[in-house]
Amino acid sequence: MFNTFCFTVLLALFSFNMMADDELNFYGRLDLAITHSTNGDTTQNGKSGTLLENNFSNIGLRGHEGIAQLTKIIYQIEFQVENTNSDGDKDPLKASNTYLGLESETLGTLLVGRNDTVFKQSEGNVDIFGNTNADIDRLVAGQTRGADAIWYYSPSLSNIFSINATYLVTDNNQADIDNPEEQYALNIIVGDKKLRQHQYYLGAALNKGIANVDAYRGVVQMTLGQWTLGSLYQYTQSQQSNEQNMKGHSYFLNVIYSINGLNLKAEFGADTSGLGKYFTRATRTNNDTDRSQFSDISVTQLTLGADYPLSQSTLLYGHMAKYQGHYKDAGTYIELEKDHVLTTGVRYNF
Repeated sequence: MFNTFCFTVLLALFSFNMMADDELNFYGRLDLAITHSTNGDTTQNGKSGTLLENNFSNIGLRGHEGIAQLTKIIYQIEFQVENTNSDGDKDPLKASNTYLGLESETLGTLLVGRNDTVFKQSEGNVDIFGNTNADIDRLVAGQTRGADAIWYYSPSLSNIFSINATYLVTDNNQADIDNPEEQYALNIIVGDKKLRQHQYYLGAALNKGIANVDAYRGVVQMTLGQWTLGSLYQYTQSQQSNEQNMKGHSYFLNVIYSINGLNLKAEFGADTSGLGKYFTRATRTNNDTDRSQFSDISVTQLTLGADYPLSQSTLLYGHMAKYQGHYKDAGTYIELEKDHVLTTGVRYNF
């Protein structure tokens, strides 16, 4: 009933937009892929075999309205759409980035609501297989969409440099957070994540307590002719009381070669923290898995893929990925079950 009501509200607002407000935009994305996975530790729904994956399809409204010179109200209402396969039968719409804010050309932007934390946003576009089963969150933690939160984005100095922050309002926070009094993220951005105005992007970020981890990262991406080179380094430590031993380094190195609209991609990643989705799923035998004795964690990911725009709104893509690793549990060496993944999909934006 609630999901039906939400969708009806979206349609009503869209109809009103057509009649009254040129600054309100209706948008969405359908991103569907056919995937084969040997054990399902990295797929969106955790299932193995051949399956249909919904890669964060969404529908939403965004807009702005001027309230003073150089100042405007900005807003976004977005829902993640899950009803393309059986996983969405009971819950076809999920919460996604939704906020209300003020934007000033001189003072910056202030948002309140639900959005990706600035720690996650610091990745820029270095996550070249983002929102798929080869997303960097398979190896690293902190890729969080926070709610009950406040964001501040500083004005861009010479369109090059900015400082940004996320603060979670602790009185509203989830009961599963061990350290509710320390939940914030900061980032410093230099350059252009789209690599258009500048041929480089640099990001540095800190995450404190959000999603039960403390972490810091650095990101570099640049273009050299037809080549785009990227790297990400992150150190992460769990703040959950039963897994203080879970900490370590992660890095990704990737490259894109563009020719006649075709983007050929390759990426290698490694992690020793064990806090990403792949290791968590591969070691979870039940809901009470004891991770307090884990040590000597080592996980790697190798992904090869390509994408090609069929039109301005439609992207055809595919990749194959291999995940493997090992660890010790109370001194006993354990080899992780490898996950081999083959995916081909279509992304349509409207």
